Amino acid sequence: MGTLDEKAAAVAGPGADPRDEPAALLERQRRSFLADGPPTAAVRRQRIDRLLALVLDNTDAFVEAMAADFGTRSRAATLFTEVVGMIPVIEHTRAHVGQWMKPTTLIPAARLAGLKAVVEPAPLGVVGVIGPWNFPLNLVVLPAAAAFAAGNRVMVKMSEITARTAALMKELAPRFFDPTELAVVTGGPDVAAAFATLPFDHLFFTGSPDIGVLVQRAAAQHLVPVTLELGGKNPVVVAPGQGPAELDRAAARIASARMVNGGQVCVCPDYVLVPEGQLDAFVDRARAELRRMFPTIVANPDYCSSVNEPNFDRVLGLLDDAHARGASVEPVAPAGELLPDRATRKIAPTIVRGVTEQMRIAREEIFGPVLVVLGYATLDEAIGAVNARPAPLVAYWYGPDGEAFRRFVASTRSGGVARNDFAAQMIPSAAPFGGVGHSGMGAYHGKAGFDAFTHYRTVVGSDLPFSITGSAAPPFRRSMKLYAAAQLRLARNRTRRRIKRAEPMQKWGKP
Repeated sequence: MGTLDEKAAAVAGPGADPRDEPAALLERQRRSFLADGPPTAAVRRQRIDRLLALVLDNTDAFVEAMAADFGTRSRAATLFTEVVGMIPVIEHTRAHVGQWMKPTTLIPAARLAGLKAVVEPAPLGVVGVIGPWNFPLNLVVLPAAAAFAAGNRVMVKMSEITARTAALMKELAPRFFDPTELAVVTGGPDVAAAFATLPFDHLFFTGSPDIGVLVQRAAAQHLVPVTLELGGKNPVVVAPGQGPAELDRAAARIASARMVNGGQVCVCPDYVLVPEGQLDAFVDRARAELRRMFPTIVANPDYCSSVNEPNFDRVLGLLDDAHARGASVEPVAPAGELLPDRATRKIAPTIVRGVTEQMRIAREEIFGPVLVVLGYATLDEAIGAVNARPAPLVAYWYGPDGEAFRRFVASTRSGGVARNDFAAQMIPSAAPFGGVGHSGMGAYHGKAGFDAFTHYRTVVGSDLPFSITGSAAPPFRRSMKLYAAAQLRLARNRTRRRIKRAEPMQKWGKP
């Protein structure tokens, strides 16, 4: 069978052309889907259960694989972020499958006369899922569970960057699923590119905006609808007018949030906007929190490494560029430790101030243990700074739920909003999760996931003794012409009355 490292090498390295495998798997899955028809609620729940069992029965193996892929990634971190966090979302989905599958009856009163109209949730067919490396298990299992709930078959392309995890997933999947239900594909960027061009019925991608552009372009060849879960520079606004205790709490929580998974999280805080008069106090408290969290780093098993050397070098490149252009770059390193450390791929938590728009760190998603801190004079200035950048995946606010917060929410655009806690928008299992604009399109989790992989098909049947729509065909009777004219007149008058009631108006759309 070979060791996991040998299998991982096969994932990332050369061999028989793996680009042919996905197309053959897709054809098998589509034939099976069409032959079997839409699965029952029981079958869907059983597939979700097997998917969850694949993870839960092999948790230790996945933990070890991800630790080896990252270099340093603690068991507790993997359990919490990869496994424990997905369970309530999947259980919520499983519990509601039967309810979400039910058709919706339209114009129920017309059934007595012989007109029956329903909207039936129909599976799309075969769903392709392209997973990322930062949470290589969680972020393929959750969309797969949603696709199963909607009655689809699933093909997963695992990230080659976390090659051991990918090899393990491919090895385990056949023990729990027939390949016509769930198939796992491994391989490098060439396989991913070929995977994205396949004529799926839906393609789900999690990753960077740059790669998201390529995925959408590839899917467009076959008009495949896509869900893109991307990243972005997530802003944090510390509310004006807070006291020292509230500022201390905000600084500690934001610093802590930045260090989840070594900062390699699409919902991590990226830059913080702090009232100018409190900027130094905020940095002092954030620095103290980082020192408390990490008295050691190089040998600390809880300090997550950069996933590979290219990402390690990319983050260091952002810091070098910022420093060269005049920013204050402050590593918060334990005494006596020489960081960054290439052997462990660990970079000290770093606070960057004095960032300008000419610096790469102002424009590129950091995806590392680095926090940019900026000052603002007025709330309008902070809102303007957020709106000057592409819409982020999440916007954070640290402060009370008052008028200023409501103004911030109403005046900015983001995939979600969280107040006073990291990733709070993801706490409710029923909450849709997704970006907007540059941070993604579409959403999943809860019913949003079911809807993403479902076609709502209208089915109407008539047992009436006459044709309702036959009057649209010639020859047109005088009565139909009079009816059309009357309907037009009524609609015109009704619209004019509504506009008149809304007057006076200074400009269109502004009462």
